[in-house]
Amino acid sequence: MKKILSMLLVVTLLFSMVACGSKTTTEDKKMASETKSGSQAASNKESTGATDKITLKIANYAILEKGYTEFWENAKTKFEEKYPNVTIEWVTAPYAEILNTVINMAGGGDKVDLMFGEMIWMPALMDAGLAAPLEGVIDKDFLDDYYPEILEAFTVDGHLYGLPLYSSPSILLYNKKIFEKAGLDPNKAPTTYQEMLQMAEKISQLKTDDGNKIYAFGQSTASVPVSGISLLAYTANFGGEYLNKEGKMSLDNTGLKESLAMLKELNDKGYNPQNAKAKDLRNLFALGQLAMYYDNSWGFNGVKSINPDAVNFTATAVPLKGEGGSGQSILQAHTFFAFDNGAAQMEAAKNFMQFIISPEILSEYLKNVTPAFAVRKSMETEINPLLEQSKSANTNLAPLPMITNLNDFALEVCGLAQAITVGGEEVEPALENFKKSAATILNQ
Repeated sequence: MKKILSMLLVVTLLFSMVACGSKTTTEDKKMASETKSGSQAASNKESTGATDKITLKIANYAILEKGYTEFWENAKTKFEEKYPNVTIEWVTAPYAEILNTVINMAGGGDKVDLMFGEMIWMPALMDAGLAAPLEGVIDKDFLDDYYPEILEAFTVDGHLYGLPLYSSPSILLYNKKIFEKAGLDPNKAPTTYQEMLQMAEKISQLKTDDGNKIYAFGQSTASVPVSGISLLAYTANFGGEYLNKEGKMSLDNTGLKESLAMLKELNDKGYNPQNAKAKDLRNLFALGQLAMYYDNSWGFNGVKSINPDAVNFTATAVPLKGEGGSGQSILQAHTFFAFDNGAAQMEAAKNFMQFIISPEILSEYLKNVTPAFAVRKSMETEINPLLEQSKSANTNLAPLPMITNLNDFALEVCGLAQAITVGGEEVEPALENFKKSAATILNQ
């Protein structure tokens, strides 16, 4: 009997050990499976940038402009598909109002995460304490793909404050049909201001089929900051400057005075529309009432939206050379600015910037929506055929002054241009008056 009980006890113990071993093995497998699933989830989460739900507020005036809305809405949809935890909320206002809108919102405690805008807005955003340094935010290999001189233009005191999507200096757009009508070679643009004046004399004799005046040459002078920046680029054609590299006034130079004398001559001969904004020049050009004018390459999208046939009569060329200049211009770019609302928001903003400025998203835009010059090496071949004859302008550049009150200074430059055109003043006294008003703005 004792032997039987002993055997039963051994069997019971063995069964318990097997059962416990089986349970342990099952639990180990379950834990291993859960660990694997967790690791896989973490890996998926990391690859998509997925974290908690995020609303990314992006200020973007282009949403309201015909020709751009479809691109941005499609990009929004694709980004939200790739990053399902992020919802984009557009903050919009017309072009002329968006900068002040964003600054005023921030002053009221409502700061956007990201802004799409002009390079020339960078000093104002820095002065407002909004533009965040990006060198520690954007992936290093992504930045390494940029042309160094492009990033240098957005770097102040060693910090990168803007990430450009694409660039363009002021280039010359001209109407080949008007050239033909004037007896000029439609495939040969002027290269100097003297050549342009000779052509302008012939063009000025023409009228449109319905009897409207055809202007020969367009340079914006209206009182908006972007016109002032365009005038700085125009002055660089002559080798002139308003400010030196240190941001100090530099008005006693031949190139500047020659550029002003030429602007006055263009006005006095009726070749240049008075007090025109860039959009006014685009409208005249689209309607066949302007033979040639200066614009950034993306301005052609505005022309095309007015008259789709513009693709058949428009050609481009590098800026004209002044007497003592080499036809330099000033770099402009459409740019992202990021505002620091915390690590999670900044990470989402980074992902959006790198998503948009990629060959997969931006190449088609540059080729078929808005002609512009690529700023990344991986997209150097992505150029709209319209820009082939003007692409060297993107490397013949004078620096854009990065002064705090750049917009105010640009408006003063517009005032000088209007004084010698609409106001009929001579160059020297107008320049002297400008010196006084500009000194107040610059505190010099």
